[in-house]
Amino acid sequence: MSDALIIPAGETGKLRLFALDMPPEQARFLSEPGAVEQMLDSGPLNPAHVEVFPVADLGKLGLGGYLIDGCGIAPEQIDAHKAQLDALRGHVLLIFSGAFGGRVATLNPPDTVHPVATFTATPTDWRAGPAIATDSARPRQGPNRTQSPRFSRSRARRVGGTIFAVFMVLIALIVWLVAT
Repeated sequence: MSDALIIPAGETGKLRLFALDMPPEQARFLSEPGAVEQMLDSGPLNPAHVEVFPVADLGKLGLGGYLIDGCGIAPEQIDAHKAQLDALRGHVLLIFSGAFGGRVATLNPPDTVHPVATFTATPTDWRAGPAIATDSARPRQGPNRTQSPRFSRSRARRVGGTIFAVFMVLIALIVWLVAT
């Protein structure tokens, strides 16, 4: 058995990569519910945050490209582990922080599971860009700049009501002329 890996409570944004030194049939079995938890003796894991796949399935993209494009890992982190990633063959296991549900976990990988690296995902920058300085981006610009939406709706209702009343008077007049 390898040394136990302790996952702290509340961990987010981490990805752990493991190389699987086992026959393909056994590695494919890890896709079954509960199989990874049993193998790592870790307690419950959210299967939406656990991936097991053969490196060969990534084709020309490669494992490094998948980690950058598919998992949001910074290219600098991948470059630091490039030799290790390029040497991987067979199946790999990816466990994202979300698999632990924010609780403390202990992973006890068997001898057939080798930790390769732990990566930190690049957080999303939610800040807005620079403010737009054009007139069209400012509120209430243009021909109706002083009118609120409520005023515009009220005016549209008045115009519509007037047109409706005129048509009703015309229809009543036509009916009266035809009847006499």
